[in-house]
Amino acid sequence: MLSIGIVAASVGASYGQDKVVRIGFQKYGKLVLLKGRGTLEEKLKALGYKVAWTEFPSGPPLLEALNVGAIDFGIAGETPPIFAQAAGAPLVYLAYDPPAPQGEAILVPKDSALKSVAELKGKKVALNKGSNVHYLLVKALEKAGLKYTDIQPVFLAPSDALAAFTRGAVDAWVIWDPYEAAAEASTGARILADGTGLVANHQFYFSSKKFLADNAKAVDVVLEALSEADEWTKSNIDAAAEQLAPSVGLPAPVLAVSLKRESYGIRPISDEVIASQQRIADTFLALGLLPKAVTVSELQRKSGS
Repeated sequence: MLSIGIVAASVGASYGQDKVVRIGFQKYGKLVLLKGRGTLEEKLKALGYKVAWTEFPSGPPLLEALNVGAIDFGIAGETPPIFAQAAGAPLVYLAYDPPAPQGEAILVPKDSALKSVAELKGKKVALNKGSNVHYLLVKALEKAGLKYTDIQPVFLAPSDALAAFTRGAVDAWVIWDPYEAAAEASTGARILADGTGLVANHQFYFSSKKFLADNAKAVDVVLEALSEADEWTKSNIDAAAEQLAPSVGLPAPVLAVSLKRESYGIRPISDEVIASQQRIADTFLALGLLPKAVTVSELQRKSGS
């Protein structure tokens, strides 16, 4: 929490009293590409705004930062906003990416004897708590006839999980791209199951309620710039992979695999996708993993806002 406070303070110090859009991004994805293109800065400059970028390792800490007012806009997967809402985060669902079920998977080492999800019973499974893959694991176990309590979850951030997976300290790893593609390329990891037929693996774009109320036009400009970056990426996978490689720290061919498993065409938030989020929330509540019930539709962007 202290680090988030420092980020907020430094952003204020850097830009004084100017209007600023503070964007939280993860190491990989469309926001990274948008940051590299520099087009958002030009678009927002015309409205009297500057842009401040802050990197986060995953969705949960990014939404924690939004909760405490350290950022104004960000992207995260399906599960982090469920837990953030339960914690009282004042976020608003703005838009989303179409399903990308192959962009997350349950991996096992190349020489593992495990051949099916059902064989995970009693095994140690690494995952990032409260992230998209948490829901994938729940649904995959359910389909295999197992309960969540039938496995031993080991909650680790991606870098720590990779280390544990590589040395054999865990039996499986549930992870998203580009870490998924990187593990396949560097360790020969096998996909036990991906999200196909199990989960949508949506990505969502958020702002804080207060920022949206006071800066709706700036939010729309960010979404417009993201849509342009999204369209360019869809038609230029290899070039996008080359652009991402230095900041992500992975070879362009690995990133190209990830980008091909992504979805494109950013869409305005809809009742249908909010209902999908509600099913995720209800699932975690039933498992006793969510501290209280939430009504996801309360965070849906209203028309005209």
